[in-house]
Amino acid sequence: MLAARLHGPSDLRVERVPHPGAPGPGEALLRVRVTGICGSDLHTYQDARIGDTPVTSPLVLGHEFSAVVEALGRGALDGWHRPLRVGARVAVDPAQPCGHCESCAHGHPNLCPAVAFCGCHPYGGSLCEWIRMPACCCFPVPDAMDDETAALLEPLGVALHAVDLGHLRVGDDVAVLGAGPIGLLIVQLVLRAGAARVLVTDPLGWRLRLAGRLGAVVLDIDTGELGAEIGGLTKGRGVDVVFEAAWGDSSVETAAELARYGGRVVLVGIPSEDRLGLKHSTARRKGLTLVMSRRMKHVYPRCLRLATEGDLVLGGLVTHRYPLAQAAAALALNSGYQERVVKVMVTS
Repeated sequence: MLAARLHGPSDLRVERVPHPGAPGPGEALLRVRVTGICGSDLHTYQDARIGDTPVTSPLVLGHEFSAVVEALGRGALDGWHRPLRVGARVAVDPAQPCGHCESCAHGHPNLCPAVAFCGCHPYGGSLCEWIRMPACCCFPVPDAMDDETAALLEPLGVALHAVDLGHLRVGDDVAVLGAGPIGLLIVQLVLRAGAARVLVTDPLGWRLRLAGRLGAVVLDIDTGELGAEIGGLTKGRGVDVVFEAAWGDSSVETAAELARYGGRVVLVGIPSEDRLGLKHSTARRKGLTLVMSRRMKHVYPRCLRLATEGDLVLGGLVTHRYPLAQAAAALALNSGYQERVVKVMVTS
């Protein structure tokens, strides 16, 4: 089968690799339909590592995906603990926690230290034609939901988990630093959760304009001016909750400057240098609560309801589509922020 494998920094090759084979007990063999390119994929692509996890052998990237069930092992139950069926179209949770450690036992599978996660070395991802997954990671989607929307349930889940950690209250003022796909999903969710205003900044103008169309107050100014601008908008108070979704250099420190006294900062982005920069006196003086958002947990059912019953803009975030054979071009365009890119999808 074809698979897009990373051999080193920015060295992605579409190659023929062995078929994954028949599913074992509790497993499903999936024919991948669509994979979305995530910011973490871009980190891995650019640096051949993410955080302190290096890529030391060729790695199939990708973890935001939808698929069709082609074969099932004995006792294969889906994410709702119901029998999975061949031919079902599914959204796939890429995380495979151990289920036995302290974190899993306490209901935090996203913090499992032994988690196997698609596209994170050494575990292969979904930029391929077929993949074997635990059936419990598969969530059947309704016929009315297209494959791209099904693949977008994973980033929606990441955004929903971050919003949960924000402990938002009706009438709160919110700032979102970074208007990439996760930031844009957070914008939509906090507005639906009752935020009075959502203030958004991003260096890319086309992403800011999209945030504005989604209902955000757009701040198209230099980072150094954000504090004064938000101070003016909030009469010097600052915002109740800041979501940092920008990956960025000084973005954590900026988030702390924008939050009110006693405010909350949710860190969602992943910095390239694997370092967190923060002015201690600001965070201490304000008594800020800093929360690290790690992937997601227990959110797929809510994501499905939001995607099918609400008015979220999901497919409208997709700006570019590539076939699997052109996956290298897809990653190169996305990592260079070319052609007004927001979300890239790769079809297998």
